[in-house]
This record gives sequence, structure tokens and C-alpha cells, in this order.
Amino acid sequence: MENITFSSSVLMLNFGELTSIKYLYCVFVLFGYILIVLLNGVVVITVVQHKSLHEPMYIFISVLCVNGVYGSSAFYPSLLIHLLQKKPSIFYFACLTQVFCLHSYCAYEMTILASMAYDRYVSICNPLRYNRIMTPSTVVKVVIGAWLYPTPLLVILIILTVELPLCDNNILKFYCDNWSVVKLSCIDTSVNNIYGLLLVVVILGSTAMLIFYSYFRILIVCMRSSKNVREKALQTCTPHLITIANFLVDTLFEILLHRFTATRMPEEIRIIMSLQFVVVPPILNPFIYGLKMKKIKSKVKELLSGKSKKETVMIVVR
Repeated sequence: MENITFSSSVLMLNFGELTSIKYLYCVFVLFGYILIVLLNGVVVITVVQHKSLHEPMYIFISVLCVNGVYGSSAFYPSLLIHLLQKKPSIFYFACLTQVFCLHSYCAYEMTILASMAYDRYVSICNPLRYNRIMTPSTVVKVVIGAWLYPTPLLVILIILTVELPLCDNNILKFYCDNWSVVKLSCIDTSVNNIYGLLLVVVILGSTAMLIFYSYFRILIVCMRSSKNVREKALQTCTPHLITIANFLVDTLFEILLHRFTATRMPEEIRIIMSLQFVVVPPILNPFIYGLKMKKIKSKVKELLSGKSKKETVMIVVR
């Protein structure tokens, strides 16, 4: 790459062969975004409207759904606009905004899942102290902490990227992530590379350790408990484990494969792997928690059938 700094504030996106049937993809993108907003919105509204669901576990689920909409909103509308462009491009500032939003979405997803794992740990391993530990104020603090913990680290990541002079303006993907922008620089990016990998360890590593430790302790308690306790624990923990495993695998593929082997992979596989972390979880989460958890499932049915209107009116009056 020639050592020439680009003064242009516009970056070109690589859609490959997707533009050949772009209008069909536009329909899929629009449908996917609407589906995500509706599915997650139903779960959030259900939790908000029913006082019986104002418990830590359901509050964390609703926060997870809100984060899914947040991440999707940073991806789908932008993708739809760029598909309709003759030469897909994005302003540098908008690209960095998308970088921050997508990376923060991933980080928040893991910290929220870690909060949910801690909640299940306290509920199953310390049932008699659960109400004293997981008070409403504690839940609020945990949610705020889940948002605040990774934010300063991600701000530093963006600052390091902004400091780099660009010597190219062609991004290999059809959306912006940090490493794709960093690779456009013609100076040494070792600091960015090391800090990016350190960020993976600090955020993904620490939260993953907390999650697996929590479920390890839950497993020990379940092995010593009765069959009813094991069944109840399995019913509440299985959706969490499915969500965690799916998101962790998708995120690690996105971070590691595209950092080290992106150009060696077939384009079709690269595109599919690029979409996993931002497409699958926001759709999967409301299905898992809306269909697998009986309490939410029954309230969703009430909401969709209109039976919850009376309860909603009473809440508004109060």
C-alpha cells in the first residue's frame, strides 16, 4: 500500500455480487429489521405491562431485547441505504459511529448475559437470600454497570482508530467494524491490534468466565438437589446457555477469522460469518425467552389477545 494519506472523508463498501439482486436483498433486510423490532418489542412491552414479571430475571431479559434492537438499528437501516446506492459508500464519521455501536452492542450483550447468569446463580445457589441480594436498586445498579463497564474501553478503541491516517478507502465488508478501518492505515497498527485483542480478553474473557463459573456452581448445587430442583434449574438456565453459546461462537468467529484469515475465505462464507453476530441473536433471543419460558409465553399470549388491556389501564391510573 502506498504511503499516501487520503483526504477524502468517504469510505467505499464492498458488497461483491450482492448488488446484482439488490432489491431482493432490500426486501429481506427490511423484513428482518421489522421482525426483530416486533419480536423484541413484544417481549419488552410484556415485561413492562405485567407487574408479575417485574422480577430481576425478566428485567434482564427485557434489557437484552432492547440491546438486540440497538445493535440491529446500527446495522439494518445502514445496510438498506447502502444496498440502494449505485456505489455503496459511507462517511468516515458515520463509519466510526457504526463501529462504536456494533462493538458496544457486542460488549453489552456479554455483560447483560453475565448479569443474567449471576442472577440465576443467586436464585439457585442462595434461594433464601435471593430477595435480599437482588433488590430493585441492585438490579438497576447491575444494569447500569453492564452498560458502563465496557463503554470507556470502547471509547479508547475509537480514539486509537481516529488517530490513524488512512491510505486507502476501500473496506472489504459491507459494514464498518474497527479492524476493517484500522487496516486502511499505512502506518504501524500494532498498538491497535494489541489493544483490540486485549479488549476481547477483558470484556469477552471476563464475562465468559463469570458466566461459566456461575453455571458451574449451579451444576454442583443441582447435582446435590432433588429432581424437582434440577428440572426447575434446567428450565430457567437452558435458554440462557443457548443464548450465551450462540453469541459467543458468533462473536469469536467475527473477531478472529476476519482479523487473521478474511482474505483467504470464500466470499460467501465470509459474508455469512459477518452477519451471524448481529442477525441471529436479536431474532433468537425473543423466541427463546418468549417460547421457552412459560411465564413470559402466557403473558405474551394475553398481550396479543388483548386480555392485558385491563391490567394496563389499572397501571396507568395508578
